Amino acid sequence: MSTSEVRTERIGSTLLITIDRPRARNAVNAAVATGLAAALDELEADPALRAGILTGADGTFSAGMDLKAALRGESPEVDGRGFGGLTEAEPVKPLIAAVEGWAMGGGFELALACDLIIAAEDATFGLPEVKRGLIAAGGGVIRLPKRIPYHLAMEFLLTGEPVTGRRAGELGLVNRVTATGDATAVALQLAEQLALNAPLALAAVKKIVRAAGGMPEAEAFAVQREEMGALMTSADVREGMTAFAERRAPQWIGE
Repeated sequence: MSTSEVRTERIGSTLLITIDRPRARNAVNAAVATGLAAALDELEADPALRAGILTGADGTFSAGMDLKAALRGESPEVDGRGFGGLTEAEPVKPLIAAVEGWAMGGGFELALACDLIIAAEDATFGLPEVKRGLIAAGGGVIRLPKRIPYHLAMEFLLTGEPVTGRRAGELGLVNRVTATGDATAVALQLAEQLALNAPLALAAVKKIVRAAGGMPEAEAFAVQREEMGALMTSADVREGMTAFAERRAPQWIGE
């Protein structure tokens, strides 16, 4: 499903989601937010799709919130899903950000909402909201201090100054740093690697990691026991064990 502002393309078992407003540096307006939400629904609904990749058209990831649209009264949020229809959503399937060019403000926050980030070496990451009297309210203030050391996160948040993709790699913010123009290709390779694994297990990992971040360890282990119980009765676990014994690649059915 594609709209004028968000395009989707199926590549094997991966859904490539592209914000397509290059003249506005792929800034997020109401149409982009609803388009991204619809694209995530498409990803989740199709069992043949194992992972999603989020990127932007024409060498720019996203410049963040469309300030002109906001001044006209447009909301860049979707109820229950947050900024861009993503930052407060909880996709079950893995989502990879492929970042070229600018990932500023809300654009950076969209990347932070993904499970993995691939960035071109000359990409630009920043949270400049304080320069406009705002804060990074699309998850930046909440998520960034959990991803990198406190003082480094506070430098982003308090100065509003950007860093390159190469520096983001040094800080541990991204999984891979690529040559300019290669971020999506590398993200597709990573998505193919994820697709070799059991979809139920991938979903369980995401659920447990989310739970563990906001509760005591004892409660997190309880969540994990519940997920493990469900996995152990699944057809995919039987298939995984059988495939190992028979020295062949497993054929996952997601059940």
